[in-house]
Amino acid sequence: MHCASLVHDDLPCFDDAALRRGKPTAHRAFGETVAVLAGDALIILAFENLAKGCMKCPERLPSLIRILTKSSGLPFGICSGQGWESEKKIKLSAYHQLKTGSLFIAASCMGAVSAGEDFEPWVELGARVGEAFQVADDLKDVVGQLDELGKPKGQDAINSRPSAVSELGVEGAIDRLQEILSGAIASIPACAGEAQLCEIIRHQAKQLMPAFAADKVL
Repeated sequence: MHCASLVHDDLPCFDDAALRRGKPTAHRAFGETVAVLAGDALIILAFENLAKGCMKCPERLPSLIRILTKSSGLPFGICSGQGWESEKKIKLSAYHQLKTGSLFIAASCMGAVSAGEDFEPWVELGARVGEAFQVADDLKDVVGQLDELGKPKGQDAINSRPSAVSELGVEGAIDRLQEILSGAIASIPACAGEAQLCEIIRHQAKQLMPAFAADKVL
């Protein structure tokens, strides 16, 4: 589902991006028609993989589908976040939670359901990590390097996209990222491996940050 969102996000009707992960985007390499169909096929593949993965515990499949569809569609999923990019005025935090955070919520909650646990305690962690990911991406778009990004920088400004940097400045965005990550760690539900999960989040945070600011992460 995430890969599908990237293929569609890169299309000419949205960002018209030339590179993704250091390679030509799908529509630049294969044409817009194929790119649209590829994104659609990836969405379908997500549900095919869910079905395959639930063969041993089919009773968990309905909950997994509900979580994924809510996080991908309207009004609480990435489709809403994508649409909000065209609005003149939005609440940045809400935009980040829909554009990116919704899929992180799906990942954390679907992991809990897959393990036979209640998903509700994991919503906040997914939301915070997703928002942190987007703030870090906003920072890299301004101060990152091509080999670090795998795509051209400055696209938020070129496409007039909402951005933590345009609203808060570079230092303000770094402070906001710190705040979000602190909240993410505090929100981890009591579970086996809680300490390890904290370390995973800290490690990933350093990977997300622009190189010059990595030492400022927790």
